[in-house]
Amino acid sequence: MLNPIDTTTVIRNGGATGRFPDEIHPAAAWWTAACFVVTSRARSIVVAHDGKPATAPFFDRACLGAINAQHYACHVLDLGTADENTLLTAMKETGGVPGMRITTTGDTATITLYDHHGTPLTEDTGLALIRLMIAEDRVPIPVNHGCKGRIQPYTEAIR
Repeated sequence: MLNPIDTTTVIRNGGATGRFPDEIHPAAAWWTAACFVVTSRARSIVVAHDGKPATAPFFDRACLGAINAQHYACHVLDLGTADENTLLTAMKETGGVPGMRITTTGDTATITLYDHHGTPLTEDTGLALIRLMIAEDRVPIPVNHGCKGRIQPYTEAIR
């Protein structure tokens, strides 16, 4: 794994959080999202961000990680800039799919992962397995191009 992270430090509190570029970097967003799709067995997820320029590379990589997770062909619904309540509402409107929100504050990036109930992941609901997968360099990759998912604006998906 190029540029590994300290998974014990970064994968915690409902997702991944750390100072960038020291503790976390955009590739970690890919790894986290890909592992999240596999551990939650998600065919679709709703993804949002805080709209800050520093968040963009983390958001972009997370979306790519999600659509490239093994054979899941995950459909990423890009909610764009949205607060937590808007994300949770969108997750319910799409049938209770998992979600992810990416934010930055100063030099800290946070990727919050939500289960299909809208609750941030805990150690028992997937966080421990995601941490282990990344630590052991078992980040899922697509099996072939036909298994790759797609990214679609949320507003187009709910029409």
